[in-house]
Amino acid sequence: MLEKILQDAHFVHEHSQDVVIHEDAIDTFVKDFVPGEFWLKSNLFHVLDMSLRDLISFLLVYHTIGDYCFWGDPKWTIQTEDGVLDGSFAIMKLVIQKFQQRGNFNLTLDEFQDLLKGNVEIPLLKERYEQLQMLNTYLQNHSFYDEIADFNDDVTLFSYLIDYFPYFKDESIYEGRTISFYKRAQLLTSDILHVKEMKGIPVDYTHLVGCADYKIPQVMNSYGMMTYSDSLDQMIATKTEIPEGDAYEVEIRANTLAVIDSIYQKLNGKVPRMDINDSIWLLGQNKEKVKKLYHRTKTTHY
Repeated sequence: MLEKILQDAHFVHEHSQDVVIHEDAIDTFVKDFVPGEFWLKSNLFHVLDMSLRDLISFLLVYHTIGDYCFWGDPKWTIQTEDGVLDGSFAIMKLVIQKFQQRGNFNLTLDEFQDLLKGNVEIPLLKERYEQLQMLNTYLQNHSFYDEIADFNDDVTLFSYLIDYFPYFKDESIYEGRTISFYKRAQLLTSDILHVKEMKGIPVDYTHLVGCADYKIPQVMNSYGMMTYSDSLDQMIATKTEIPEGDAYEVEIRANTLAVIDSIYQKLNGKVPRMDINDSIWLLGQNKEKVKKLYHRTKTTHY
C-alpha cells in the first residue's frame, strides 16, 4: 500500500490541471534545507516522561480523535496555563491531561464534548466521537501496545493500522483511478516508530511517503514549490470550502506527496520522506514565513 500511495501521487501529478510543481523552487529549498527534529523531541507537555506503553497508547487516542480539521471561523482554541492553544497542540494538551489523570476514554458524547471544550465547538465533534467509539470497541478485545510491540518497521505497523482501524481509510477517485493517501495511518506509524527510536529500539520508517494535509501544501505554496491555477487560487484566497474528493483537493494532496518525493530524490535519499514531511510541517508553524492561505476541506482525513 505504501508503494501504491507514491505511485498514485505521481499519477495525479502527471494529470494535474490546477496544480503545478516548480522544480527550480524545490532546488532553492533543498540548498538551504536542514532537517528539523522529530516534533515530540522537545518533550511538549512532558509527553516523553510517560512509559513507552503509555506513550504509544496516548498516540493511538490522539490520532483517533485529534490530528485533523481544526479550521473554522472563529478557530477552535483552548485557554491553558501555557496561554491560548489551538489546533493539534490544543487537542494534544487535553488528551495528555486526561492520560496523566489516568482518565478513562470510554465517554458519553456529553463527556467527550466537555473534554474538548473551547471557545467554540471543535469541528467534526460527532465524527471524532464516532471514531473514539470504534477505538473503544477495538480495545474490548485487543491490547494495542502488546499487539504492535514487536512491529519495528513501517510496512508491518502501517498494515496493522489500516486493517484494524477503518477510520484510517483515506482514498479518493481521480480520473477513474482510486488514489490512496492514508495520511493519519502514516503519521501514527511514524510517531510510534520515532518514539521507539528515541528509546533505543532499531526501527525502519523509510517506506512512509508523507502526509497530504492542508499545512504542508500551504508551506510549499508559500515557498513557490507548488502553485495553483487562477480558479483554485481564488477559492483559497476567498476561503471557499473545497468539497472532499473534489479534483482540486486531490491534486493539492497528491502533488504535496510528489514534492516531498522530489526533495527526497534531490537529497539523494539521505533524509527519509517522513522527516522531510515533518520538517516542512514545522516550517508551517512560523506564520512570518508562511504568507499563503491553506485550502479548506471539511474532512476527517486531515
